[in-house]
Amino acid sequence: MDSPTAVRYQTAADASTAGKLKPDSLGVMGILFFVLSAQAPLTGIAGAVPIAVALGNGPAAPSAYVAAGVITLLFSVGFVAMGRHVVDAGAFYTYIGKGLGRPLGTGSAGIALFAYCAIQAAMYGLYGATVSGLLAQYAGADVPWWVCAVATMAIVQILGASGIEMGAKVLAVFVLAEFSILSVFALVTLFKGGGPEGLGFSGSFSPGAAVKGAPGVALMFAAASMVGFEATAIYGEEAREPRKTVPRATYLAVAFVTGFFAFASWMLVSSYGASKATAAAGNALASGDSTSFVFAPIAAQLGAWVNDVLPVLLATSLFAGILAFHNSANRYLFSLSRDGLLPRRLSSINRRHSPGVAGWVQTAIAGLLVAPFALAGKDPVLTLFSWGSGVAVLGIMLLYFLTSVSVVAFFRREHLDTRPWNTLIAPVLGAVGIACAIWLIVRNFPTLIGGDMTTAVWLGMTVPVVLVLGVCADRLTRGRAPADG
Repeated sequence: MDSPTAVRYQTAADASTAGKLKPDSLGVMGILFFVLSAQAPLTGIAGAVPIAVALGNGPAAPSAYVAAGVITLLFSVGFVAMGRHVVDAGAFYTYIGKGLGRPLGTGSAGIALFAYCAIQAAMYGLYGATVSGLLAQYAGADVPWWVCAVATMAIVQILGASGIEMGAKVLAVFVLAEFSILSVFALVTLFKGGGPEGLGFSGSFSPGAAVKGAPGVALMFAAASMVGFEATAIYGEEAREPRKTVPRATYLAVAFVTGFFAFASWMLVSSYGASKATAAAGNALASGDSTSFVFAPIAAQLGAWVNDVLPVLLATSLFAGILAFHNSANRYLFSLSRDGLLPRRLSSINRRHSPGVAGWVQTAIAGLLVAPFALAGKDPVLTLFSWGSGVAVLGIMLLYFLTSVSVVAFFRREHLDTRPWNTLIAPVLGAVGIACAIWLIVRNFPTLIGGDMTTAVWLGMTVPVVLVLGVCADRLTRGRAPADG
């Protein structure tokens, strides 16, 4: 039986008449596809690995993915323990609120919404530029990037409103396509014994190699590639047997993503040779097309035909990520509305048991975030994509830290789970690792966003400002009943 404190923090969903999301809609694999889509593996590999190799610790960049995976796994232990007692589409917001109090929980909800909308807008920037380039190359059509983005917003809105099962099916096709080509390349390279210098395992994973150069930069980009797996808890309300499905999906997602990124980046380094990988990555960055560091060895290994396929897969990878973050953000809006912190209208559901009005609001937010860059004629990759993804990574890492602290506080107070490793040791170790990652992100923020120090300071300050605004908003709505609009 829940303790009095747990009852006091019972979500307003149980007491209100607001709609509920469709239960028993997703199994482990369905949730996993949403998580993998949010991480956009081809985008992550093509965008992050060249920078991690060129500006980080060179051929040892794959070791940074292992380190980031270990930190994420430690975090996941407490995250999963909390999820066995709390099932809500608000995820971070609910977890932090139960452990550290409603005001900080509400502030964290603001950060989550801000981060998910920012990273989705960032993906629209890169997606629009990619699709615009494809249309120019294959159709001879000069279509502005923002037109491609706006058209896709309409498609994402339709898919998001069509039910969670439809979204899972669409994402499964796109995710399998990008994972397949990267996996085939990596396996072929492995079985051929690597590149000109062999597999180069020690050059990528030995402790001595891992600390050379700027390992902090590599770890920062590796950690950035991991964001999105927390969506396992967001879909808990729609999962089959959530207390079993969510933990399995979480651990599977962390293990799979860590292994995949470490293995794929290792084979990319090996294809060049440890002694030449850093220079090759630097040349790719200098050329203005960092993806060539990734696409060139794949084409060399599998054939020139992939040069036509990979840009298309990059676009579908981004589309899958956009759809995944659309679903995450609209569920946050839904949950906050259901708890009385936003107008009740946002907690309405459509005939497919998906957040109806919240979905439209999230699409409108995406449009508002993209519009200034389109109107100002800014480069969508160098500004919208770089700035939005940088701010989102900083915000989500702060949520990871607050959640780890919340897990410790919650179980010290509630005694619902007395396992020391799950509720104290692992969350504390995870919090320490995440704090180090946040320090690296802040220290290297200009590199992460690809901008100058002034821009980095202004963008970095948005995260604590949103947190404070969320706490203030909670103070203003504290007396409101959940049913109030």
